[in-house]
Amino acid sequence: MPKYGIIIGFLGQTKDRFHTYNEQKDLDAKLATVQAIPGYTGVEVVYPYEATDPDILSGLLDKYSLELAAVNVNVKGEPEFVSGGITSPRKAVRDKAIRFIKEAKSFAKALKAPRVTCCPLGDGFEFPFQTDYRRAWSYLCDAFGEAAAHEPEMPLFIEYKPKETRRQCFVNRAADTLCLIRDIRADNLGVTMDYGHSIYAGENPAQTLCLLHDSGRPYYIHINDNDKTWDWDFFCGSHTLLEYVEFLYYLKQFGYAEYLTSDTHPTRWDIKRIFEINARITNKIWNLLDTVGM
Repeated sequence: MPKYGIIIGFLGQTKDRFHTYNEQKDLDAKLATVQAIPGYTGVEVVYPYEATDPDILSGLLDKYSLELAAVNVNVKGEPEFVSGGITSPRKAVRDKAIRFIKEAKSFAKALKAPRVTCCPLGDGFEFPFQTDYRRAWSYLCDAFGEAAAHEPEMPLFIEYKPKETRRQCFVNRAADTLCLIRDIRADNLGVTMDYGHSIYAGENPAQTLCLLHDSGRPYYIHINDNDKTWDWDFFCGSHTLLEYVEFLYYLKQFGYAEYLTSDTHPTRWDIKRIFEINARITNKIWNLLDTVGM
């Protein structure tokens, strides 16, 4: 059976443009919530906003018998990153974003985490002639190349998304991500594939998974669902059930043994139940594939 993790930021208070959802929780309370959800043994923690002290986090992980699925480094949240961190025209801003990724890798190394993942959502554009695309690509290569060289034994995974917070993100599809990694030429780079981002990007997730697998690059999976028009972060199978079955078919065929980490936004729904559904639906499909036969 798959291993399940949760991006723990979704376990506390979250917001959209109109509402605030659920109550604030500290790191201890978030990890306690994970332990109370059937099927979950892993967490993805956002650096630097949820944890910066490896000793404190290590103690809490031991307390709740949890593992780190990944350290997620946020390079969009600082005021300076509002128009892009990694691709900012200001070198000082780019340097700060790179420093965040390097620090996250050192943090992850101290915790013996399997990977750092980074989704550069602030790096993109809204209008024609707003940006120099070639220069932005060069900045992406330089930034992720420099970050990859730091603590080289710690893998760095790049997560793609078509848009949000920008009208179009520079790293917006799996193929673009693989092109970026090819241009950087670093062996310790991989791809974080979010099922909902893939659906939202107009990809066929199973086909995209095959592309990633045959590229030889390591990949790490976020699970959720949406209606193909926006990244709603709904629970698995709620809108694209047959595509999700096909996606799991290939994960099973490829022997994927890393965490399936829930990137799901509870908003109006019961927090524990929404994540429990992800694991339960996925397990049912996984078992059905065994029953039917591959």
